[in-house]
Amino acid sequence: MHFLYTVLIDPFVQIAGDPRFFVEVLTGGLLTGVMYSLVALGFVIIYKASRVFNFAQGTMVLFAALMLVGQMEMGAPAWLALGTTCGVMVGLAFAVERLVLRPMVNQSEIILFMATLGISFFLEGLGQLMWGGDVHTLELGIPSGPLTLGGILVNKLDLVGAAVAGLLVTALALFFRWTSVGRVLRAVADDHQAALSVGVPLKVVWVIVWTMAGLVALVAGIMWGSSLGVQFSLSLVALKALPVLILGGFTSVPGAIVGGLIVGATEKVGEVFWGPALGGAVENWFAYLLALIFLLFRPQGLFGERIIERV
Repeated sequence: MHFLYTVLIDPFVQIAGDPRFFVEVLTGGLLTGVMYSLVALGFVIIYKASRVFNFAQGTMVLFAALMLVGQMEMGAPAWLALGTTCGVMVGLAFAVERLVLRPMVNQSEIILFMATLGISFFLEGLGQLMWGGDVHTLELGIPSGPLTLGGILVNKLDLVGAAVAGLLVTALALFFRWTSVGRVLRAVADDHQAALSVGVPLKVVWVIVWTMAGLVALVAGIMWGSSLGVQFSLSLVALKALPVLILGGFTSVPGAIVGGLIVGATEKVGEVFWGPALGGAVENWFAYLLALIFLLFRPQGLFGERIIERV
């Protein structure tokens, strides 16, 4: 009986007693969710344009951040390190298309997924070989520390991350919806062979989407690296992006943001108000429970394309 009271009644009593604290927890969760969305955007870009689930996206975030901070530790100015890292991510896109994707045109999705798994382990090993396994501090002058807005305590870095994610989502949504290249990318995703038959250069399309995903990974790496430090556990952030994708939809750019907001808010509120009754660590598993519920009732996500098959 005491357990049921603690789980069902006590959290609402706490919220009613201190609503400002609840708003503070909710705000922190929403801003963290936006940071999750930065990683999820990379998954969406590649899947939306090629129907390839890129398991290496989290490692790309780590690799980009390692390239950037490694050059800065060697004395390179931030602008030069940033430009070089962008060039490396573009070069990576060309290498992935030429060495991995081109020989696998029209292969099944599971084969392409396994190829991205191999890319993930390769990039992780290459990053460790080049820059070691220590934790690196990334300092780019991004504001950090606490800030009080209307009596609510927030982190300046989270606010910057939210602004950056908002700009990225707007730019990508407009790109896929209104540009000729965006329409070509969506056509390739529907049918590789049909796109090839009408003259769409598939290798160029894949270079474009992997370049875009690489640059998004760099932005995510900068924000997460500034928050947590550049370390190999950074690649595990991609695991939290999976529930975000399931909630928002694998093909929706705005869905990545909405899914991130839902995941960030619910896991933070669950950790603070239900964590003590459930033994703590609610933040580690709550997002996956939420994703499981969505898979049961709406597997395509909130903004995903509904799958209709005639039998």
